[in-house]
Amino acid sequence: MLSLVRKVSGVVFVAAGAALWAAGSDGVLVRNGEDPGEAAAERSEARAENGDRLKTVYILPVRDQIGRPIQYILRRGMKEAVAEGIDMVVLDMDTPGGAVNTTLDIMEMMGRFDGITATFVNPDAISAGAFIAASTKEIYFSPRGVMGAAAPVTATGADIPEAMQQKLLSFLTARIRSFTEDVPHRADVLTAMIDAGFELVIDGEVISPEGSLLTLTASEAVRMYGDPPSPLLADGIYDDITSMLDDKFGAGNYEIKEFHVTWSERVTQYLSAIAPLLIAIGLVTLYMEAQSPGFGVFGIVGVSALALVFIGNYAAGLAGHEPVLFFLLGLVLIGIEVFLFPGTFVFAIAGVLLVIGSLIYGMADIWPDEGFGFSPEVLVVPALNVFGGIILAFILAILFARYTPRSWVLDRLILSSAIAGSSQSAAFQDVSASDSGSEAPNPSVTPPGKPALGARGRAVSDLYPSGEVEIDGRRFQAHSEYGSTESGSEIEVVGYGDFNIVVREV
Repeated sequence: MLSLVRKVSGVVFVAAGAALWAAGSDGVLVRNGEDPGEAAAERSEARAENGDRLKTVYILPVRDQIGRPIQYILRRGMKEAVAEGIDMVVLDMDTPGGAVNTTLDIMEMMGRFDGITATFVNPDAISAGAFIAASTKEIYFSPRGVMGAAAPVTATGADIPEAMQQKLLSFLTARIRSFTEDVPHRADVLTAMIDAGFELVIDGEVISPEGSLLTLTASEAVRMYGDPPSPLLADGIYDDITSMLDDKFGAGNYEIKEFHVTWSERVTQYLSAIAPLLIAIGLVTLYMEAQSPGFGVFGIVGVSALALVFIGNYAAGLAGHEPVLFFLLGLVLIGIEVFLFPGTFVFAIAGVLLVIGSLIYGMADIWPDEGFGFSPEVLVVPALNVFGGIILAFILAILFARYTPRSWVLDRLILSSAIAGSSQSAAFQDVSASDSGSEAPNPSVTPPGKPALGARGRAVSDLYPSGEVEIDGRRFQAHSEYGSTESGSEIEVVGYGDFNIVVREV
């Protein structure tokens, strides 16, 4: 029982530590860095004065190159905005551009939000940034804001071959029209920004001549054209976002929840890319932990690796808290099978399905307003990642069983507590060397350094199903043949495993 308690305590301790670390990696939503108590009092006073609820605004940063990290931040922020019924999302933008495929994904994301979406060009929205800004309902400029020069190029900055460029331009202009058809001038302005062959003429004025790409300054973007007059692109110029919101909602009629990205979140943004490897490491090391007494290095590594999978998915804007709950429930069911009702298989199968399902669910791009409406497109890639991790874990387990026994590392991490004395450790290495050969060991032959079949002793720790036994004054790592064996029970040797002996209770 002591061995079981140690293992459970170790899992709980590591899981709690991982949860705290995950909490520390979250982007923080706060109101302009104010003291929470003072902010709450101010909001209550404003509500009383206005007789209505305050508008809530999320400010999401779009900084530097447009890539997966930016997509992860925006996806998580937009999902939180949908879930919490936020009134307005503002992209605080300063970017030189980035990947087209990521840009298109972000544009689709912005279209999922039913509230007000806006971009504050602060100061640059170049190339891919112009596309993302165009997908928001409103665009505002800082006094030095610049937007445009959005022609697609290769990853190295070289021009795209003409045939491919024409296809891409046709596709991109169609996508822009689908996002901007209700906004005067915007579709034509964005077309002039990406297609040098397009001449932009409004009210008889040539705004962008053929042969050049359009780039607008703040003052140019707010000029009025058409009948009735409407701004060319921007809805206004403001020194900062607060000034813009004061003008839009009135001072004191809104609260800002700004999204701050911590250093640990920047690291975890990349974990989702190596999720299959983390799953494989977690499964293999937990298997190794099951073969050792107590709770040690392998258990810590296994729990931490699987925790990183969920942390990385959360940072990527994929997983919420639900997959973690399903994962923990799966572990509980597996524990019930192993420790309380061994041999029934019902709890184990249900637990394994929950664990695998939680990993897939954690990688699926599910939006709050979609509930559990899973689709094959959403699940295919996560399922491939999870089963790829399981296959990799199986391969690593085979390599571990074949080659690791020759290493002194295994002796230090697993066997030192189960085998007394250096001579016993050397004997085990001799057996391992013979086991790793091309022929399988004969279970009827007693390996050097191990007790003979039929030898009797007693369990010195609980076997659930692995633990320690003592035979003829020597201790061995043992595995219970059926179910579990309590500490102090009389046992006999019935076989040999890769790293231990197999025993049954007498």
